Amino acid sequence: QVQLVESGGGLAQPGGSLRLSCAASGSTSYINDMRWYRQAPGKQRELVASITRRGSTNYADSVKGRFFITGDNTASTVFLHMNSLNPEDTAVYFCYAVRALPGTSITLGDYWGQGTQVTVSS
Repeated sequence: QVQLVESGGGLAQPGGSLRLSCAASGSTSYINDMRWYRQAPGKQRELVASITRRGSTNYADSVKGRFFITGDNTASTVFLHMNSLNPEDTAVYFCYAVRALPGTSITLGDYWGQGTQVTVSS
């Protein structure tokens, strides 16, 4: 099992920045993919950014050039650096992790954090 704990959310002004953290604990050795999703009120949850154990990243078009995902394999932590925030970024942000057998696509499990609120408002 893997436990994910997010932190770093809060209130930011338009144009401001925040950094979200997601700390994984438990059976973290087989985590090969970590992602950030977000869900705004009345909207579906959407993928924001992802990073593989090898460091490959992917971003939603709406955040490209503004958000950056980084990971610390040693500490089993992933960060979402959010810059040039705008009110449309207001949402609950969730961390997500996938465990898989090394060198295979055989998934052992997937896990969600509890979410952290990000509000962008003047």
